[in-house]
Amino acid sequence: MKRQWIFILALLMIMPFAATAQKLRIAVAANAQFVAGVLAKAFKQQTGVTAELIVGSSGKLTAQIEQRAPFDAFLSADMKYPQELFDKGFTTGKPKVYAYGALVVWSKQPLKAGLASLKENEFRKVAIANPALAPYGEAALQALKKLKLADDLQPKIVYGESVAQVNQYLLTGAVDAAFTAKSIVFEPAQKSIGTWTEVSSKLYRPIAQGVVIIKPAAGKNSKYAQAFYNFLFSAKAKQIFKQYGYR
Repeated sequence: MKRQWIFILALLMIMPFAATAQKLRIAVAANAQFVAGVLAKAFKQQTGVTAELIVGSSGKLTAQIEQRAPFDAFLSADMKYPQELFDKGFTTGKPKVYAYGALVVWSKQPLKAGLASLKENEFRKVAIANPALAPYGEAALQALKKLKLADDLQPKIVYGESVAQVNQYLLTGAVDAAFTAKSIVFEPAQKSIGTWTEVSSKLYRPIAQGVVIIKPAAGKNSKYAQAFYNFLFSAKAKQIFKQYGYR
């Protein structure tokens, strides 16, 4: 009987650790919030490990990691921010490209004359993610400058903190068009909302999205973080990325 109690006591001591260890905290750039949800679900089906997603702009998430936020991995919208984290010693290795993103304009009305349509009166406000924090915002400005539309559209531009916020601006009617990620309009729940126009990839630098594993405080989640990292490069994950418009 005494041995049984010792066994139960030991089991109760182990269970909280096991429950905690099998849960990852993944920082995810806003453009990838929907595809990351699908990836997390598929990962759990394979491993039983839950991946909790914390969504934000790549710049803001990077700042949080530098302030020791308890994240296990970081899916950035570019390579710049994860490279900075690697250079400063916050990651277990160099960033690796997990996908290439594409830029679109999501709008209430179709852009009949391409991006030049945004100069028309029916597009009174146009949302762009903060280019200082969000790579898709930076890409949007690159495209507008290359088309010599940036100055004309400047009075109409409303900046959001992230792709998620510019999407919200469009969905609530605060703006008439928003530069966002192709993966957002490929989300099944949003495919029937408004219309979208892809921005030529020749108008902005390739949006190479990088992933890094964050150095854990105690190392207890490192095994699962590495498994999630490896999963991102599996055939299953590549199929999911493709479904959401990534290359």
